[in-house]
Amino acid sequence: MTHNPTQPHVSQADHDSLRKLADAGNEKALDRLADLAHARDDVGELNELLDEGSELAGEHLATRAIAARDLPELQRLAEEGIETAEEALEDLLQ
Repeated sequence: MTHNPTQPHVSQADHDSLRKLADAGNEKALDRLADLAHARDDVGELNELLDEGSELAGEHLATRAIAARDLPELQRLAEEGIETAEEALEDLLQ
């Protein structure tokens, strides 16, 4: 499967396979799931993937929070160690 976040439509079987790989510790599968969730605007799944350790999910959430100027969300993401959120929060609070 080619990594292409602009194509959010994957079969359920492909999604399930990615999930199994991610559950087994495969970071590329976790990143692919994050890209797919981002393309689908699935914030819930992005938060779940962040909880599982996906930095890319955190970056996608930070991008959304920056666009919305959502300071509490940026603070939460900064506390999770997402550098983009830390930098944006610092910039917005100056």
